[in-house]
Amino acid sequence: MTVRVPPALTASHVKWMGAAGRAWSAGLPALAGRYLDEWELRLDGEPRHGVVSLVLPVVLADGTPAALKLQPVTDENATEAPGLRAWAGDGSVLLLDSDPATGALLLERLEADRSLAAVPDAMEALELLTGLLRRLVARPAPEGMRRLADIAQGMLDGVDGALAGLRREDDRRCLRRCAAAVAELLPEPGDRLLHWDLHYENVLAADREPWLAIDPKPLAGDPGFDLMPALHNRWDEVVATGDVPRAVLRRFDLMVDALGLDRRRAAGWTLGRVLQNSLWTVEGGSGELDAVQVAVAEALRLRW
Repeated sequence: MTVRVPPALTASHVKWMGAAGRAWSAGLPALAGRYLDEWELRLDGEPRHGVVSLVLPVVLADGTPAALKLQPVTDENATEAPGLRAWAGDGSVLLLDSDPATGALLLERLEADRSLAAVPDAMEALELLTGLLRRLVARPAPEGMRRLADIAQGMLDGVDGALAGLRREDDRRCLRRCAAAVAELLPEPGDRLLHWDLHYENVLAADREPWLAIDPKPLAGDPGFDLMPALHNRWDEVVATGDVPRAVLRRFDLMVDALGLDRRRAAGWTLGRVLQNSLWTVEGGSGELDAVQVAVAEALRLRW
């Protein structure tokens, strides 16, 4: 059976990688066919995709449902398989097989249409997500993971250039505050196995457990660096409270208390995520910081 590559996935690869992205997308049917044959898989439904990955529902030779994930290897996802292997399904999707040379992953099948984003109560969703995060960061990072220390130093190295690209003094002041927090915490970057992108759509319903985390970008570091995605996702519900700082801090405090983190350190590393996101914004050509990122940073001044 020929694998159909969704046009939106091809468009995404072309947007981010140009001709190389188009070529990679064009090679996906052959790549999928290779693993369908090598891993004795049978297609079992329509393909799905993210920004860079193609996910095919498949069935193993013994009839077990699974998912074949194909993605180009990058610095961010090169540690996905080792991270999933370290978690061994404890709070995360289970890794069944992988090929580090191509980035191909064979994963436990989850319910792709049911994520924590659909749980009506935002705080209930946050409690469920935080419960998973507590299990994930309980593990020390295995050898070979990217290190928060290196990422944070790289961020600090890019601050001066980003400051020059910002038009507003308020934005420059925010960026400096975030950089100062990272500089203070950098000597103790932590050694836990972090997910890095644990937001509500990256937690799916499952048969083995009610909810499991997917799509990690693992690295070794302080658990405080893992809080930000849950703070700024479902942002409309933060705004709807009428008191943005209070709503941000309610989320932040719930996570910090449940994880048993030092409040100030967690605030500092969350400001580090604001710094990281803001540097990406400036690198993308914007002369202004994202308003949501600034709002989170302003709220966390009360904890830092």
